[in-house]
Amino acid sequence: MMLKGISPVISPELLKVLAKMGHGDEISIVDGNYPAESVGPQVIRADGLGVPAILEAIVALLPIDNFVDENIFYMDNSEKEKPAIWQDFDQILKDSGEDCRIKHLERFDYYDRAEKSVALVATSETALYANVILKKGVIFPD
Repeated sequence: MMLKGISPVISPELLKVLAKMGHGDEISIVDGNYPAESVGPQVIRADGLGVPAILEAIVALLPIDNFVDENIFYMDNSEKEKPAIWQDFDQILKDSGEDCRIKHLERFDYYDRAEKSVALVATSETALYANVILKKGVIFPD
């Protein structure tokens, strides 16, 4: 897709879903191990791409909900050390300028929440626990 100001990693299908989302809707970006095809929501394939690339492209377009206590959800790995890819997620979210309030969800709680997403963006990410849910906010009038 070739449009000004829109990352080429955003497919036409993904752009349509993002545009149709309303305040409070959620979208999940999942790694290559995630059972995307069997959980229910629409699946948007992002084959050949990793989660950080898709995350960065989406947060450039999607306002994050600032009316809730938590608006970003990572799948928790239940270990003491955070997965290294979370550092990338944290930096991307920080650089977005959005008020990101991250909550870690146990694996099956993450699955339950992701099932209610508007869509799952299925990537080829190989890092483990590289799954993130974003809650859409509002764009305020000037």
